[in-house]
Amino acid sequence: MARKEIDHPDYHFIKVVMTNGTEFTTRSTYGKEGDTLNLDIDPNTHPAWTGGQQTLLDRGGRLSRFNSKFGNLSFGKK
Repeated sequence: MARKEIDHPDYHFIKVVMTNGTEFTTRSTYGKEGDTLNLDIDPNTHPAWTGGQQTLLDRGGRLSRFNSKFGNLSFGKK
């Protein structure tokens, strides 16, 4: 039960639109009742969920120095 002396945020229904156009309704404190939240990044496109590869830039040769020094280590891999 919500305490009356605390100013609680307005919790209401909004529509969420994913990057591929699919939509769903959820409860949120975002905006006001009936607003639409259009996502720029979601599990359909973000590499963390899609398994995409992230490239590392080797600035000043640090990555290559690290790999030459520690590249042959296997951390629990057999």
